[in-house]
Amino acid sequence: MSVGPLVRLRVKLRRAGPSRKGESVVAEFSSHTPGTFSWPELATTDQKGAVSFYRSLFGWDLNEQPIGPTETYSMFQMRGKEVSAAYSMRPEERQNGAPPHWNSYVTVANVDEAVKRAQELGAKVFAPPFDVMDAGRMAVLQDPTGAVFQVWQANKHIGAKILNEPGALCWTELNTRDTKAAETFYTHLFGWTAKHSPPGSPMEYTEFNNQGHPGIGMMAINEHVPAHVPSYWMPYFQVADCDASTGKAKELGGSIMVPPTDISKTGRFSIVTDPQGAMFALFTLARE
Repeated sequence: MSVGPLVRLRVKLRRAGPSRKGESVVAEFSSHTPGTFSWPELATTDQKGAVSFYRSLFGWDLNEQPIGPTETYSMFQMRGKEVSAAYSMRPEERQNGAPPHWNSYVTVANVDEAVKRAQELGAKVFAPPFDVMDAGRMAVLQDPTGAVFQVWQANKHIGAKILNEPGALCWTELNTRDTKAAETFYTHLFGWTAKHSPPGSPMEYTEFNNQGHPGIGMMAINEHVPAHVPSYWMPYFQVADCDASTGKAKELGGSIMVPPTDISKTGRFSIVTDPQGAMFALFTLARE
């Protein structure tokens, strides 16, 4: 949990936010470049409660999609376009001790080839490639350092159709117990390039660039974090006012893990958990 991922985020979000002349630049997408974190998905133990929390926090609209006789996939939308989703955790997930959490999907050109390559690089396959109706094809992987992520081959569902504006995903960060192993794995799997913090920096941080696009970061898990906590990916959602959104999250039953904190010339961020315990970050771009 750190300010690290946001040091360079300012430039990225400027491109997606209002211009200096006040013209709105819409951060909407009809496809995603392979290697992009394209879909944040909440796995929760209280779907109804989580839907209420996030809709109140981000102002998301809701489109419930039936996925079984009694189950739905809660699609969150902005301007009628999907930005995220939530589902109820499966019994096997709970039995394995998995807490409520955010899943992070990476777009790939071919899921089967990505899984094969990931295995060659030392990943474990939690769920082999399978079709999600006509939406796409996916698999669930665990990197060599223990972080779980999803790979997604889009068909009718590309993932988030809006990124990098208030209410949408703006950054995804890996907190890991082995940064060197993680860097080797992800750069070879997705073709990301790594940029490290300069010598003498107050903290070590790695920013990954995907074919010219930022949006991904990595840092070592703090030594104060209990040893049983595995490596993990965490989403950052942009908000108009970090302090107000953090306060609202608390009012709605969330908990503040890291209070609103300034990052010089970049913005302000906080880390919170929802009422069920899923952790995510909030970020506000600094004003000119």
